Amino acid sequence: MKSTITPVLRLLAGVLLLSFATVSIQAQDWAKARLEASPRHREYVALNHGNRTVQAFVVYPEVKGKAPVVILIHEIFGLTGWAKEMADELAAQGFIVVAPDLLSGFGPNGGGSSEFPSQDDAVKAVSALDPNAVNADLDAAADYAKNIPSANGKIATVGFCWGGGKSFAFAAHRKDLSGAFVFYGPPPSDVTAITAPVYGFYGGNDARIGATVPPTVAAMKAAGKKYEPVTYDGAGHGFMRAGEDPANTVPGNKTARDQGFARLVTLLKEMKVAP
Repeated sequence: MKSTITPVLRLLAGVLLLSFATVSIQAQDWAKARLEASPRHREYVALNHGNRTVQAFVVYPEVKGKAPVVILIHEIFGLTGWAKEMADELAAQGFIVVAPDLLSGFGPNGGGSSEFPSQDDAVKAVSALDPNAVNADLDAAADYAKNIPSANGKIATVGFCWGGGKSFAFAAHRKDLSGAFVFYGPPPSDVTAITAPVYGFYGGNDARIGATVPPTVAAMKAAGKKYEPVTYDGAGHGFMRAGEDPANTVPGNKTARDQGFARLVTLLKEMKVAP
């Protein structure tokens, strides 16, 4: 009789590997542990516009005076543990951070990012979001930011991966941004309506997105817009998250993450209130 033990074991191994890959993005226990150790105040707020409610994760810095507001736009994986931890890291640098869960209401039982059973399910849901609806959600976040009593009037978007593209696109939609920061995201098709300075952060080993940079430089220059891209050699797509992950094995990701974060903080501190 032919044994079925080996095929069964192979199937189980495959299932375990798939499960591990899914958990690595969604659980991100290392990011959650860092967040839980943070002394900063954090809360969830409901952003209401029209008939829609968007849950947002908000973190406050421990500072004496009023602070700029960063609207953090999550990756294609949704509002994960790492996205929240990055929000806290930016708050530690003196910024109020509002991170809307753009999957609010689209998850099982009307939940958000945390309710999706797998990474693949979250990716499909984010990919299906309507661009106009995303801008409406981000408008709600920006309107909320403008009315935070401890905010100083400066508002910037910082987006990663899918969120990087949305940060760029929102700059073409919203006129009162003090800056838009794009981490390895594509540009919008039309840049002529952009008023805020745009700063790009790209991985040298990310040709899919890197190929969009030269034509974007040309388009922004032709439109008279400020666009300053930086490409980090040896870094891949998603280097801000990968560079923090203890399991990261690519030295270029860690270097790019550290340099990119330092550049981001410096530029945020140099922002002026939008006219």
